[in-house]
Amino acid sequence: MDLVGLLKSQFLCHLVFCYVFIASGLIINTVQLCSLILWPINKQLFRKLNCRLSYCISSQLVMLLEWWSGTECVIHTDPQAYPRFGKENAIVVLNHKFEIDFLCGWSLAERFGVLGGSKVLAKKELAYVPIIGWMWYFTEMVFCTRKWEQDRKTVSRSLLHLRDYPEKYFFLIHCEGTRFTEKKHQISMQVARAKGLPSLKHHLLPRTKGFAVTVRSLRNVDDELCDLVMCNSWPSEFGALGHCRNNENPTLLGVLNGKKYHADLYVRRIPLEDVPEDEDECAAWLHRLYQEKDAFQEQYYRTGTFPETPMVPPRRPWTLLNWLLWASLLLYPFFRFLVNMVSSGSSLTLASFVLVFFVASVGVRWMIGVTEIDKGSAYGDGDSRQRHDD
Repeated sequence: MDLVGLLKSQFLCHLVFCYVFIASGLIINTVQLCSLILWPINKQLFRKLNCRLSYCISSQLVMLLEWWSGTECVIHTDPQAYPRFGKENAIVVLNHKFEIDFLCGWSLAERFGVLGGSKVLAKKELAYVPIIGWMWYFTEMVFCTRKWEQDRKTVSRSLLHLRDYPEKYFFLIHCEGTRFTEKKHQISMQVARAKGLPSLKHHLLPRTKGFAVTVRSLRNVDDELCDLVMCNSWPSEFGALGHCRNNENPTLLGVLNGKKYHADLYVRRIPLEDVPEDEDECAAWLHRLYQEKDAFQEQYYRTGTFPETPMVPPRRPWTLLNWLLWASLLLYPFFRFLVNMVSSGSSLTLASFVLVFFVASVGVRWMIGVTEIDKGSAYGDGDSRQRHDD
């Protein structure tokens, strides 16, 4: 390991990133709370303000991926479709296999200039997670309980609220409902055989009802569907598939340690009018889409490449500049506080310093642990195979 790599792996660096992220995030959440007074006065101004506040938080994580880790995301797509990315609202349908799937999706949204306004279909529990969850609440993210009878009305209502959203966005959706694991794949394919559906080798059986509601609610507002295929996945109105080279298993801890990953993403632009309006026909269409995604991913494993032209969207400086701004505002008082604590020589203050350091360490590990695959949703495991419902 070289000197730079050794430096990036040090916990002190991680502590700095964690402190800046938590301190700035709580400040931004407070400003977002105060901005609620704008909602009854000027809803669109509230939305535009919170898009920019959201960017100040999410861009810090993208900065870690792009500038600290130096991870490369190469997209393979039609050159004629490429100029339209970021110029249209899009539903992005992506596979879900690695811990940093969402970061790759955010990275592409950032490079196409729509990170601040981008949306996800996320489980409701995340709304209560400080900073990220609270940020999502104020930017009108769509939350679901993964119980269809409860979600039918709430998800549809949340999506309809986005029809007059003033900013361009990618709406990211994991139709598989949970991260891919071998155990979940086996259960999912048992369900596929029971329903007479073709088996998938690299994906779980997609859940069609949430997708159908999303398309129906955002039709005539979103212009395209992006199918994104990658072993590190991403949802959109584009069809995309992605794969990490060299059999890498990317993790958030690896990104924090400065490890560089390489991801290939296959992105197809599909006009939304090509997706059937009827719910049953839409479900059949989605199953065909996942069969195509599976074939593209199998092709990548065999040949090492996807179809279409490889392109690398240019990296923008704003994520780095945003982090440097917050670091310059927050680090000086932080280090001055630490120096005063240590120089005081008091046993109480030294004990407090050790406690703060320990809590910070636990906090970093907890935030990383939220993303770990083996701690992911049990959706699709165990007795849920009996309750699997499209």
